[in-house]
Amino acid sequence: MNKIPVTVIVSVKNEALNLPSCLEKLMQFAQIIVVDSGSTDGTQNIALSMGAEVIEFKWNGKFPKKRNWALQNARLHHEWVLFLDADEFVTKAFVEEVAIKIQDPTYNGFTIQFQNYFMGKKLKYGYGFQKSALFRKSKGAYEKVEEDMWSHLDMEVHEHPIIEGKVGLIHAKVVHKDFKDLDHYIAKHNAYSSWEAQRYLQLKQSKNYLLSLNQKIKYNLLNTGLLPIVYFFGAYVLKLGFLDGKEGFYLACYKSHYFFQIQTKVQLLKNK
Repeated sequence: MNKIPVTVIVSVKNEALNLPSCLEKLMQFAQIIVVDSGSTDGTQNIALSMGAEVIEFKWNGKFPKKRNWALQNARLHHEWVLFLDADEFVTKAFVEEVAIKIQDPTYNGFTIQFQNYFMGKKLKYGYGFQKSALFRKSKGAYEKVEEDMWSHLDMEVHEHPIIEGKVGLIHAKVVHKDFKDLDHYIAKHNAYSSWEAQRYLQLKQSKNYLLSLNQKIKYNLLNTGLLPIVYFFGAYVLKLGFLDGKEGFYLACYKSHYFFQIQTKVQLLKNK
């Protein structure tokens, strides 16, 4: 069977729980590369046993981080590149749609939508999640953020891909379902909020940057101090998150607290 001419890059660190489910769904793609940051839980062995290529990445605290580094250094056999995390699982409908849409020469990239799960439950309401993680390697890269070891995040998390030309939409969703526990979720978002606080202050001092509409709204609300309250009301009430039961409530609370963390960390950094 002819495989889809796409290189899939899966960025990992200690993802033995999630990686098997991720990789087993990618077999129709022509090349699968796992970029690992020193895993100690057998992640690399799992990847190799399932036929993926494995590349080790050691971050020096400077640009480029993991995904841009892979674009620049890995042997990518195909023009189209799909970036995934280990807790993101493609579906049959998604794979079939990608196979068709990458044949259209008018597009240089596509935005991917996600079906979120939280605490094991599929969520139907609340805010959706999407990112432009499928693009031509000659036409895109993740934005460059000058950071001096703000955190230990060696991978682009909130950096957005900058893609030349037309960007379309993949309608079939990718499943976002982390098999790790709630402690992992909390620790991860604590690290993310520290990065976001530093990034916010950097943007405040710079005049040469471009923001998406969502980023403009987020940072404007951050200025007012109302972002946590506005997010909770939007996710739980306006976007009907309450219909997802207690999991919808918990997620709205956690995400609201995430933005509260950013606000307080910004204030702490300003005081320093």
